[in-house]
Amino acid sequence: MVESQTPEHHLAGYAETLLHACATGRRLTRAELESRRAEGERAAEAGLPLRALIRDHLAAAQAVRPLPEPGPLLAAVEQAVDAFVEGYERAQQQAVRQEEAARREFIDDLLYGGSDLGRLAERAERFGLRLSQSHGVAVATGPEPYGDGYPVARGIESAVLARFPGRQILLTTKDGRLICVAPGDQPDVLSYFAKRAYAATDGGRVAIGRPHPGAGGVVHSYEEALNALDLARRMGLEGPVLHAADLLVFPVLTRDRQAMADLVESTLGPLRKARGGAQPLLDTLTAYFDSGCVSTEAARRLSLSVRALTYRLDRIHTRTGADPADPLNRYTLQTAVIGARLLGWPDGEA
Repeated sequence: MVESQTPEHHLAGYAETLLHACATGRRLTRAELESRRAEGERAAEAGLPLRALIRDHLAAAQAVRPLPEPGPLLAAVEQAVDAFVEGYERAQQQAVRQEEAARREFIDDLLYGGSDLGRLAERAERFGLRLSQSHGVAVATGPEPYGDGYPVARGIESAVLARFPGRQILLTTKDGRLICVAPGDQPDVLSYFAKRAYAATDGGRVAIGRPHPGAGGVVHSYEEALNALDLARRMGLEGPVLHAADLLVFPVLTRDRQAMADLVESTLGPLRKARGGAQPLLDTLTAYFDSGCVSTEAARRLSLSVRALTYRLDRIHTRTGADPADPLNRYTLQTAVIGARLLGWPDGEA
């Protein structure tokens, strides 16, 4: 526990300054005010409590020889204490800025792996993480970018820390996204973060990476979450919360991009020559497969009659030679449709 300040520490010359100012009724000089500010900075850097310091100033002022009129003394005390508090707050603000800079540098290194892993693990303990454990990362996006000082970010952080006090959790922002890092054996933390982030961002989307061990595991989980968000955008996936563990098939399908492009073009390429182009028929296949190959549900999603849907499926069969109702053909067509969505076909380069 830090002891209260004593006169010989941060009150040196204070009583003399009051006496000299009161003798003529003058205001404190610039040098005297700057001296008080410097003492305030030193007191803040020493970690001394401000309330006790102000009490010491007032007590020292009471010990000054009484004057016929208290006005000059009160004015001098006000100026001196105000300058002291200004210096104290200035030092605190500087300390906060330095802490924020150190935290931001740590987060950048943590999420991008731009630092020695051993050194990173040491720095992590300062921010409440033990990188010897496995960690999972959740990333939330919304209709606007978010920063650490934004009300949305502060509200989510307060809610999560209040719900899970004492947990080793890191909440921050990066590139306008909201981020939560939590121990891998505590999935409830990331789930709650996802729930709060979805509500706070007015219907944003959250992706949760799989837990991985070590400092490099945080980067891995973070990248999985980012990839899940990108995949959801390209694939038009529904649902506010995405789990990278549920989407592992898609990276497998696109690992050989050229092979996937060949499959898309060879299977779906003939649809380009259809009246209206390939897109309406591609949308038909997408709705058909997304509805579990149930024609009535697919027709409802497309606002078509079942008869019109069946006609489109027949056209696809005629054009491609692949029958969506045949199990083997269905697998080929569905894989090609997934590839088309991943590659942006037919508008983009397959």
